[in-house]
Amino acid sequence: MITNYWSVDKFVDNLENYPQIQQAADFLSKNEVVAFPTETVYGLGGNAKEDQAVNKIYEAKGRPSDNPLIIHIAEQSQLTDFVEEISPKAQYLMDRFWPGPLTIIFPLKKGFLSNKATAGLETVAVRMPDHPVAMAVLKQSGLPIAAPSANRSGKPSPTTALHVKEDLDGRIAGIVDGGPTGVGVESTVIDCTTAIPVILRPGGVTKEQLEEVIGEVHVDPALADEKEAPKSPGMKYRHYAPDAPLYLVDGTREAIQRLVNEQRREGRKVGVLTTKENEAYYDADFVFACGERGRLETVASSIYEALRSFNKQDIELIYSEMFSNEGVGNAIMNRLMKAAGQRVLKV
Repeated sequence: MITNYWSVDKFVDNLENYPQIQQAADFLSKNEVVAFPTETVYGLGGNAKEDQAVNKIYEAKGRPSDNPLIIHIAEQSQLTDFVEEISPKAQYLMDRFWPGPLTIIFPLKKGFLSNKATAGLETVAVRMPDHPVAMAVLKQSGLPIAAPSANRSGKPSPTTALHVKEDLDGRIAGIVDGGPTGVGVESTVIDCTTAIPVILRPGGVTKEQLEEVIGEVHVDPALADEKEAPKSPGMKYRHYAPDAPLYLVDGTREAIQRLVNEQRREGRKVGVLTTKENEAYYDADFVFACGERGRLETVASSIYEALRSFNKQDIELIYSEMFSNEGVGNAIMNRLMKAAGQRVLKV
């Protein structure tokens, strides 16, 4: 398959009328799949109404078909087609955070969306992205678009069009290049079908921000206990992993350096994931500083770039510092724990 590549300036007016956007939307209307940028990561979009399109998403990613997809919309009015009920709390969250990095779980009204898009569940996950290119594609297509991250399943999510090309070139119909994404980690997923809403996946909107709007919010036990079955799209299987084994280190930078030295003495090429504050301290084969520890939003925006960068250096083992679980740090640690397969060294 030839993958079309369209470069788009996200700052121009009336984006939906640009030929590149129209071509991408035309492919979507023909049940092909197209990657496009959102404010979180690049998404791999397909017509959520058609099995044919949804199957192509799963095939391109190599993603298990029992893993539900998030539906992306451009207008709240689209919800009436496939959402059974909108609770007051869900409406408050939409009014405050849409468009933005928040996915809301609603009760599903059956018969409109492909059953494959929701993996046969009684609920549906929906969000409205805060990115001009994504919104232009959605508006021009006029469709609800199912869109997981545009990467091969299990690999770090893509935050640039080049990342998408590395994973999916020749496997999808097209890539809309709208530049690097902003937030860098996927949307927060919150289930609003329960009396007290439950966070199923931490992301760009924090628990604290949610509680400011709707009061008490619970957290899915599966986020802390791997034995629990997660309920959110994108959380059921191992994700975000670089090629080399990744270990999170619960210890000082001196302890991390000792681990690096031990492995290098045995002839291994070792990488370290750190922040700008500690970058100069480490002596390793490759050191990547993913933002500033004092500004965790900068870490979130580059965490996937960091994980992908080790693949290009032929690194055999990676040690990563750990981060606070407060605010967006919760999303960062969630992704790192998944990428590491829950491997934590306490030293």
